[in-house]
Amino acid sequence: MILLLTTLTEYLDQLLRIDEFSSIDASLNGLQVEGAGRVNKISLAVDGCRASISKAARNRSDMLIVHHGLFWGDQQPVTGIMKKRLELLIRNGISLYAAHLPLDAHPSLGNNARLAEMLELNECGGFGEYGGREIGVMGDLTRKITPSGLARKIGKILSTRVELFDFGKPRIKKLAIVSGSGASLAGEAEEAGCDALLTGERSHSVYHSAYERGITLLCAGHYATETVGIKAVGQHLAREFKLDTLFLDIPTGV
Repeated sequence: MILLLTTLTEYLDQLLRIDEFSSIDASLNGLQVEGAGRVNKISLAVDGCRASISKAARNRSDMLIVHHGLFWGDQQPVTGIMKKRLELLIRNGISLYAAHLPLDAHPSLGNNARLAEMLELNECGGFGEYGGREIGVMGDLTRKITPSGLARKIGKILSTRVELFDFGKPRIKKLAIVSGSGASLAGEAEEAGCDALLTGERSHSVYHSAYERGITLLCAGHYATETVGIKAVGQHLAREFKLDTLFLDIPTGV
């Protein structure tokens, strides 16, 4: 199926509730670069970068949807690597669409919601306040599990290496999840009664705080924890519109 770019962009804006995050997210969420007016094939990736744009061009994609886009914060000059990235997009007629916090927080397609579903969390609620919005989730595992057992389970699900900081109880029941750079929320997780926090990147500054609070940290990688939401968006668009979608796996090792 072929969709007008304007139709698909409006659909994504509403689906991911882009406007709700405009005041708190440094990312320019939504359509960042306009390409071809019609969309048939979509590539999806965690990061908007030369590697993902080049792969999307080789796949003859009309659109690239990413979690980490090109435009953040204040205005940036179009020079250096930014110039080269934009040249690749425009030369190949590829539209770039970004969803940062909207994709972390989405109740069904979001990174944290998808991780909770994969780990079969029960009685899920919101967690991880940022700018007055809860970005993450927390809930109970179906059964108590050792920290090392949970680390192995997460590693298997995400095909990644999990760094375990076993500072808490010998068995974990209540788990908080914030993908990406969520280690700083260890204190909030402990105050919410969680036994552990699953996030992406580890944090030197949080180490002693987590240790002294007695809460376990499971760091599964920024990249790995943020592949699940963008994959879910691709699957949703393929089902909803019969579009040709492809996830571009470009791991960073972080």
